[in-house]
Amino acid sequence: MELLKNSDSKVRSEAVKGLVEIGGPKSLEPLIEATRDNDDQIQIRAVDGLVNVYMPGYVAQGLTANIKRAGSSIRQRFVDRNDQAIERYVLVRPEVVDAIGKLVTGGSSMDSRANAARAIGILRGKRALPELYSALRSKDSDVLYESIIAIQKIREEESGPRVQFLLRDLNERVQIAAIETTGVLQNRAAAPELRTVLETSQKSKVRRAALSALAMFPDAANRELYTQMLPDKDEALRAAAAEGFARLRAPDDGPMLQKAYDAETKRAPQLALAFAMAMDGRTETTDNSPLRVLVSNLSSTGYRGVAQAYLSELALDPGVRLQLYGPMERGSRDEKIGLAQILSATGDKQAEPHLEKLTRDTDSQVAQEALRSLKNLRASSAAR
Repeated sequence: MELLKNSDSKVRSEAVKGLVEIGGPKSLEPLIEATRDNDDQIQIRAVDGLVNVYMPGYVAQGLTANIKRAGSSIRQRFVDRNDQAIERYVLVRPEVVDAIGKLVTGGSSMDSRANAARAIGILRGKRALPELYSALRSKDSDVLYESIIAIQKIREEESGPRVQFLLRDLNERVQIAAIETTGVLQNRAAAPELRTVLETSQKSKVRRAALSALAMFPDAANRELYTQMLPDKDEALRAAAAEGFARLRAPDDGPMLQKAYDAETKRAPQLALAFAMAMDGRTETTDNSPLRVLVSNLSSTGYRGVAQAYLSELALDPGVRLQLYGPMERGSRDEKIGLAQILSATGDKQAEPHLEKLTRDTDSQVAQEALRSLKNLRASSAAR
């Protein structure tokens, strides 16, 4: 496209805008070409346009939406939590990931680099991991943060040790992202350092993240720590301690967890304790049972994400999956949608007929989500 070679950056920028509006597969090649422009805002527009092909509507909320010459208004976008990712059945062309990956370390500005790192995470671009690793040496906190979160989304356990040196970063947001990623990627070698962070940090958010990361490792050596933190005045620490007990999976903890649950008044630790009891074998779905409590909270605006995360982990157990088919077929709209998404991520082909049945639900929103979940399930099954 000749306009992309025009000497006037405004003309090139308008050309990229036009390509984004056209969208679709035919826009990929020229947008890839536009990522090679030396103007950082054109790079940003091109990257957001490429993501928009795979996640329609992204340009309305990506960095492009806030592009102004005043850099502060652009950088404000990086304060927002980046939790988006394409559906697992969506296949991204390798050359798209390669083009964006080059900008992670070679973009014309730190904004462009951070935006590219965010895009790689959204596209689950495993091919760009080397560029993300290099970006971890950046002195720019936004580039660091977005690169860590992208690594977390890609979910390659071998990446865990790569972020370990950032566990004590002076930037709180970067430090917390590194701590969370260490837990998600199961870097057990970092456990001693996480304990040190928990013991020495004066920042409540950092201490919560450290205990939550430790709770991701089912290590009996942490039992005393969980016992110490379970009655803590900080509800987030109580919840993290309960998660730690959950992953120890010791049925003998049942009475102690039930007692703590009965005495708990805050929702977050209540859900964590329900998760722990379900992990210990309380998988019945009768009224007020731990598993039923978690399913019910899929309808909660404030705690849907928490309940979904716990149920996703529980659903890795075939016996729990069997218990979830009933609530998925008979539950509320939010319960059906949440459980469809949870079961689709397991890759268990036995869930296919249940999801297929849900695609015929009388609620069109449920049926649509069931169809999407069915595609994701088949993609997960094929990847195994």
